[in-house]
Amino acid sequence: MPAYVISDVTIRDAEVIEIYRTRAAASIAQHGGRYLARGGEVEALEGNWKPGQLIVVEFPDMDSARRWYRSAEYAAALEVRDTALSRNLILVDGIRL
Repeated sequence: MPAYVISDVTIRDAEVIEIYRTRAAASIAQHGGRYLARGGEVEALEGNWKPGQLIVVEFPDMDSARRWYRSAEYAAALEVRDTALSRNLILVDGIRL
C-alpha cells in the first residue's frame, strides 16, 4: 500500500534550495517515489496550522520511503538542507483496506 512523505517547508536560501530540490527529486525518483504536491497554494480550512510550502511525495510503500530517506542518494541533498530550508517532515502509511 502506498506511503506518503509530507513536508512543511520554509525556504531559507533561494539559490541553495535549487540544489536541494534537484538532488532530492533525483533520489525520490530512484526510489520509486513521485511528487503529488510541491509548493502550490495552501489554504487552511480549519484549525490553527499555518504551513509554509507543502510537499507530498508518494512511495510504493513504507519500506520504500524509509529506504529513500536513509539512502546515499538522498544524503547528497541533506548536505545542503539546513542552508536551503527548515521543515517538519512526516511519513504516513496509506489507506488500509
